[in-house]
Amino acid sequence: MTIGILKEPTVESRVSLLPESAATLVAKGFTLLVEQGAGEKAFGSDEAYIQAGAQVRQREETLKGADLVLSINMPQPADIAFLSGKTLIGIFQPLYHPDLMQRLAEAGVTVFSLDMLPRTSRAQSMDVLSSQANIAGYKAVILAAARYSRYFPMLMTAAGSISPAKVLILGAGVAGLQAIATARRLGAVVEVFDTRPAVKEEVMSLGARFVEVEGAADASAAGGYAIEQSSEFQARQRQKIAESIAKADIVITTAQIPGKKAPVLVTAEMIAQMRKGSVIIDLAAASGGNTEYTRNNETVEQQGVSIIGAADLAATLPSDASKLYGKNIMNFLPLITGKDGALNLDFNDELVKGSCIAHDGGIVHERVRELI
Repeated sequence: MTIGILKEPTVESRVSLLPESAATLVAKGFTLLVEQGAGEKAFGSDEAYIQAGAQVRQREETLKGADLVLSINMPQPADIAFLSGKTLIGIFQPLYHPDLMQRLAEAGVTVFSLDMLPRTSRAQSMDVLSSQANIAGYKAVILAAARYSRYFPMLMTAAGSISPAKVLILGAGVAGLQAIATARRLGAVVEVFDTRPAVKEEVMSLGARFVEVEGAADASAAGGYAIEQSSEFQARQRQKIAESIAKADIVITTAQIPGKKAPVLVTAEMIAQMRKGSVIIDLAAASGGNTEYTRNNETVEQQGVSIIGAADLAATLPSDASKLYGKNIMNFLPLITGKDGALNLDFNDELVKGSCIAHDGGIVHERVRELI
């Protein structure tokens, strides 16, 4: 099988596979075609790919020659004509882009979107959402610390004492847990909200205080993803958040529901109660954001509070983000290829079925098909 690695759009700094991973696939008998300059922003040079045994080509040559194409983001519209009969793997957010999935299906492309993998223990090694969210949670705290006008840790000096920063984290998924760990290492006092009582132990083990809101809907059947809550629960949640946010210096929000607009957890009234110089980092900015003021990839100032929409923080650490993403790809490929390296799809496998969006000219993923 020939695998093609595409160069991502200008705004993206990651690449699907770094040269070190490419070398592993070449050693297993795969032929690799890499678009010229694909890894340059992640510090993977064309020369390094060539040394790893890959062939560097122009985009059209890469698309034409590959049987399986790797592209983190959606390929360009002009690429679709070259993808017919091929397999495409990436992070395509199909629940937000069903029309694009339909176009690919009609073009005869088999599409795997790894952000749709069921979040089971077996899928952990290929869970791209977790690997990238881990980076985002770390970088969110670093970004907040750089923007914040005061220290994070408590300091006692000859000139006087400095109180530690108070950090509030909304959501204790992978990004939230990493944010807790990073903020604690920097010396902050951390409080955490999450609709899942089951994460309380993890939160407390990292040294944070878990703020409980009673009456959350059971998310155990949601495959590890968040679910919508009742209006009564949301009202209680807003009240609790309002109490905590009035004392917070840093707020990091991570709440998202697949296929839906992110819930607004931080209202204008809450922000008005925050101390001037405080910072909000909104990791849910791409799907609307968790505050009323969030704009993705922008910083908004409201009453002395900085609200930073930052949905793509993983891409700000492109080397490690690409390394981890590449490991996810390497662990996923054996699910869809046989011992001879040829494509071998077993739709009885829940991971293959759950991540496959289009096949044989149609949409095969039930949730995406419902949207169309």
